Amino acid sequence: MVAVPRRCRPVTKGRPRIGICLCGGGITGAIYEVGCLAAIEEAFEDLRVSEFEVIVGASSGSVVAMGLAGGFTAQRLYRALLDPLDDFFPLQRQHLLRFDSAELKRVGLSIFGAARRALASAASRPLDLNVWEEIDRLYDSLPAGLFAMEPFERFLADLMRRRGISCDFHDLPNLMVVANDLDAGERVIFGRDFEADVPVQRAVAASAAAPMLFAPVRIGDRDCVSGGLGAMGHVDIPADAGCELIVVVNAMVPVATNIGERQVPTGHGPMKRVRDKGLLWVNNQAWRVASQARMQQGLAGFRAEHPDVEVLLVEPQRSDANMFMFSPMNFAARRVILEDGYRSTLGEIRREDSPIRRALERRGHRVKAE
Repeated sequence: MVAVPRRCRPVTKGRPRIGICLCGGGITGAIYEVGCLAAIEEAFEDLRVSEFEVIVGASSGSVVAMGLAGGFTAQRLYRALLDPLDDFFPLQRQHLLRFDSAELKRVGLSIFGAARRALASAASRPLDLNVWEEIDRLYDSLPAGLFAMEPFERFLADLMRRRGISCDFHDLPNLMVVANDLDAGERVIFGRDFEADVPVQRAVAASAAAPMLFAPVRIGDRDCVSGGLGAMGHVDIPADAGCELIVVVNAMVPVATNIGERQVPTGHGPMKRVRDKGLLWVNNQAWRVASQARMQQGLAGFRAEHPDVEVLLVEPQRSDANMFMFSPMNFAARRVILEDGYRSTLGEIRREDSPIRRALERRGHRVKAE
């Protein structure tokens, strides 16, 4: 039997408007977000994140946002990720790591063309041949991404059908999904009032298409890639929708491995430095440093320009974030990240001076008795 698509609860007029921005950060980032949100629901009476007026998802955070906007509680998502036997979200390696055959074909033809031009140049002007210039031609033959997002999009479509989540943004009025237009060099927002005719699962796939790893997703006349953190965690989107409180959950903080006895997990045993994890993690750490600095600066500017909007930033401690360096396909590591996000956020809310606690209490949400 096909499930009837869920429709998000209409926004109630007159109550405080709360928005949330989920900034992603790969599989591990999404898992951390679920742990944080489950703790918020656990700590407060009658609070469901899925009922927030605006839910913004970028990168892998768009997957979590889709589930919340579809009516599922963060507590349900938490239980699904905590139990390996729970088939609520049966994501498998083959849904993400499948080579893009069309892109590989383009690469092959491009390399063949570049090699043919190099051979023709060598035959006609052998003494004038510039080897490095010919090698430079091959740069343009590199793939736009190693893996295709179509299998993940089909997985999402099947998941939404089985779980009764509508693929129409008009049925999910509090959902906003962020991607980047590769050719225009600007942000694209998918939601009820923006690009609403795009199927939800395709917008989510585009938002989750991390550059280098995944090929861009074609939507209309756009090539779209991951929305990332943006300049300020995309807080302007819920602010423009009238939200007076915005919670930003960001897992992409720089990893501090030089504190205490922290060790870096690598394929060749525990090490001491980030560089021991190789090129991809060196690039990942550099991106984390730059993006967090940009977001912090952007949020400072936003707060100065919008003093009437309260923005709360939820992040892991840098010394704790080294757990993100474990493989996201390692279930034990995923569980540690999930539980850490849950426990650290719950512990923060239990404090009397917690900014999250005070902000939500001012808006009528009561903390449960311990």
